[in-house]
Amino acid sequence: MAEPVRILCVDDETNVLRALERMLLDYDYELLTATSAAEGLELLGKVEPVQIVISDYRMPVMNGVDFLREVCARWPDTVRIVLSGYADTAAIVAAINEGEIYRFVPKPWNDEELKVTIANALERYQLHKHNAQLVEELRNSNEELRLMNENLERLVAERTAELSLRNRVLTASQNILDALPVGVLGLDTEGTVVQCNRIAARLLEVACDEIVGCGAGEVLPPEVRAFVDELAEKKTSLCRVPVGGARVHTRGVYLKTGDQEGIIVVFDGEGCE
Repeated sequence: MAEPVRILCVDDETNVLRALERMLLDYDYELLTATSAAEGLELLGKVEPVQIVISDYRMPVMNGVDFLREVCARWPDTVRIVLSGYADTAAIVAAINEGEIYRFVPKPWNDEELKVTIANALERYQLHKHNAQLVEELRNSNEELRLMNENLERLVAERTAELSLRNRVLTASQNILDALPVGVLGLDTEGTVVQCNRIAARLLEVACDEIVGCGAGEVLPPEVRAFVDELAEKKTSLCRVPVGGARVHTRGVYLKTGDQEGIIVVFDGEGCE
């Protein structure tokens, strides 16, 4: 819902205020009137927003310059217009500069020209307000982006630290496996080799990096392949000796822990030294 358009007219001459009221009678404006600067400031403090203030230049106690300067300081978005029959050019310039006046309209004014000035002033107010809203939205968007970037940087840092820890754990696990005095071979449920330590690779006469990722049928001797097939079928623990011509015990177990499932084969014996 659009906010109501309010115009405050301030003049110590009541006939001027009535003339302004008659001029704007056919418009959908809420017209406020005051006969002094003090009364005008009081109205501005009670009713918001007031889009336009039209003030006489020469008024007792507080003149138009002082009044509009105060309006500018307290309600900077309000568009300020001066009406005056005072023909002192220097005073007019001072009023425009000090009160940041939008327009100076001489008395007596031309009704049509003043109506156009008011319409332009209202358009200026709405444009300024719209721009301020865009700036605020942009500021909020920038703040959201800043927070998102901070969260992303934090998540990346956490993920990097997590991956680094996992890499260290995997390296340590492989080093531990390679240091064991037994051969260890791991296969998934599809029969693909997923783990092989140094001794197992030596017994099978392959390199560790060559066997991992290969199918059991490609790299394992027939007797070991048959042993693995039996483990997969029975899903239990078995022990067989020997492996080929080596005096090596072959033990196996079907592993199922949580989501992890597969076969572990261990080669142990004199051939593993």
